[in-house]
This record gives sequence, structure tokens and C-alpha cells, in this order.
Amino acid sequence: MDKIRIRGGNSLIGEIQISGAKNAALPLMAASLLTDKPLVLSNLPHLADISTMANLLNHHGVSIGMQGDDTNGGPTGRTLSLLAGGIKNTTAPYDLVRQMRASILVLGPLVAREGRARVSMPGGCAIGSRPVDLHLRALEELGAEISLDAGYVEARAPKGLRGSRVIFPTVSVGATENILMAAVLAEGKSEICNAAREPEISDLACCLVEMGAQITGIGSDTLQVYGCRTSLLNGTNYSVEVDRIEAGTYAMAAAITGGNIILKGAQVNLMEAVINKLSAAGVCVSETSIGVRVSAPSRLKGVDVTTEPYPGFPTDLQAQMTALMSTADGAAMITESIFENRFMHVPELARMGADVTVHGASSLVRGVKKLAGAPVMATDLRASASLVLAGLVADGDTWINRVYHIDRGYERIEEKLSGCGAEIERVSS
Repeated sequence: MDKIRIRGGNSLIGEIQISGAKNAALPLMAASLLTDKPLVLSNLPHLADISTMANLLNHHGVSIGMQGDDTNGGPTGRTLSLLAGGIKNTTAPYDLVRQMRASILVLGPLVAREGRARVSMPGGCAIGSRPVDLHLRALEELGAEISLDAGYVEARAPKGLRGSRVIFPTVSVGATENILMAAVLAEGKSEICNAAREPEISDLACCLVEMGAQITGIGSDTLQVYGCRTSLLNGTNYSVEVDRIEAGTYAMAAAITGGNIILKGAQVNLMEAVINKLSAAGVCVSETSIGVRVSAPSRLKGVDVTTEPYPGFPTDLQAQMTALMSTADGAAMITESIFENRFMHVPELARMGADVTVHGASSLVRGVKKLAGAPVMATDLRASASLVLAGLVADGDTWINRVYHIDRGYERIEEKLSGCGAEIERVSS
């Protein structure tokens, strides 16, 4: 199993190309099930999760062709052509679904198109319960019959789905995406209330509109979908938006090392909550003609952060912010309001000398003068990124184990960081 070794102490200076957003690409790939015409997606990142989704879609009968570089996609990402001319299997098996929670996104499109779907309960990072009941209740509102059997969700709608008003009791990105895709092939109007507002939702909705769907309210918490059960959507060519979480992670990498980096392709409008907190900590963030510049002094100030649904501070940057605050002056209170078990990075940061105390849904981070390199273990995708940030500024060598978590969400992370002066390498066992 590979490990990553980092020798800390170098300020990061240079440019980093921001890849396409994994969290946008996965539902867009699932949307290929809604049409029997080619859906061509460009700016896809080269990640393990993308490959997992491609394998799952291929299992359902989607033909996938790659255009351009098969190695890393180059600076502007890969391009995939997906063609679901016919669905050959409506079961998403455990061996594929267990690898990634986003696999549940095939449930809505399959039952909408075929009238049935059988999907294994999903896996992914162990950062909280993240129940799928919101997905299932919403599908029931659209007329699906739902049952659970031997670890599988079975959904049936032999007469097709019908439009309805769906009110989510809590905001859920995945459930919003699933029901949005199901509703475009339902009969009549659907209204999705308390919908997630994340940019990835808008990216999916805009792609569906280009495929012929009728959707209004894009970007708000209420979406109206005018579905049609008698015809599939059309194909289209669509470019995946840039990854705001990757951009935020590298912005914090520049900040923790007192560096100066241009994040090529990053968009300020997708990062406002993050930029506000970084600015309060003493980081200088400015928009340029090619992206976003991030520069920072050698010491930052502690700032309090609470994760919230978009447009609030993203939960996917909470672990990285904890690492950043671990070497800031003063103290910072980091409160996690989205997931109940997202502090598994704290014991690993403590191995490096971080002073972090967890109190329920919050962690109190008292900044220390210096972290020390140590062997640590990645527990989930974003926790792994926090350990990389800590390693960049720690004295000595940091060895990160279980780096397959990193590969799920960060494309060529060693190459991007070493290009800005970091001493980082992947070591095969």
C-alpha cells in the first residue's frame, strides 16, 4: 500500500491548476442514465471515485469512451463520452456500491427510466450516519414503492413516476440530486422544497436543462421540474465546474506555509465563505485574470468556524481548517453542524503536536508554535488532506498511511504541491 512522505518547512510559491469538481462530476455521470444519446462530459478529474462511477455505469449498460490523454487528462481534465443506449441491468451490486457513497445517485435515474431499481446500501467515508432515508421518502412522494431487502434498496414504479411536491426536512445534497434526476422523467410538475443550494446542484440542473429538461429556480432552495415520462432527455456536451473544495484546500496549503500561490481556474464566487474566514485569519486572497491568488504571513490569527450548507462554510473543508488553525496565534473554535463524526483527524493531528480538544460537535484548537513530523493514518478523504497540510509545515518527515483516501478526491496532489516547492513524494510499499 502506498504512503506519502512530506518533509515540511518550505513555503509554497507558484501556480496550481484546479481540477474539475468530483462532487459535480459524479451526479453528472449518473445523468447519462436519463438519455439514450451521448452525454459528453469534459474537465473531469482523474480520480478513483470517477473510475468507480464509470465502472458502475458500465455495469448498468452505459458505454464509456475516453477522449484525449488517458494518463492524467492534462491541465484541463479528461473528457468522457457516456452512452446509455439501453439499460442492461437495474441492480447496483454491493461490490461496486460499497466503494463510494455517491453510487446511490443511480437509484433515481434507474427507477425513473426503467420503473425499477435495486441498489445496495452505499459505503464511502465513515464520517457519520448520512442516512439514505431522505432519498427514499422523496422517491415515495413521486410514486415509487420502496422496500429494503438483504442490504439492498428496491424501488419500483411500474406505471412510472408522477410529479409531486417534495419537502426535505433537512438539507441533503445527494437526495436533492437524486430526486432532481428522477423528477425530469416523472409525469407532470414536481416541486423540490428545502433543496440543497450547493454549486454542484446548479451544475447538474444546468446540464439537465441543456439535455432538454425544464427546471426553474436553479440556485434557490425551491426547484420546479416539469417532467415528461414518455420521452428520454437528449444528449449534450457539458464541462464540469472547477472544484471549490480542492481550491479551498490548496488555498489553506498556501496559508499554512506562509506561501504565495495562484489557483488557476478557481472562482471567487464559489468560495466566498472560505475566503471570508481566511481573510479574517490574515490571509490575502485576490482575484486575478486566471484565477485566485492566495498569500499569507508566517503566522495567522485564530478564527472561529461553523460548517453550514452552502453558501456557508463547507463541511468538506473543516478538517483542513482545523490543521490551519493548529499553528495560528490564539485559539479557534471549529463547530461541525453537518456530520456528527467528522473529527477523526484530530487524534492524528495530535500525534504531530497539535493542541485540539473535542467537545461534542466542536473542537477547540489552540495554536502551537510548531508541529512535528510523525507517522499518521488517513481516516477519510478530507481528513487525509488535513494531514497533508500539517505535514507541509511540520519539522521533519511526516508519513501518511492509507493514501487511497486522498486518491478519491485529489488529482495528482504530490505533483501539484511539489511544483510549488513542497518536498513531497509517494512511496510504494
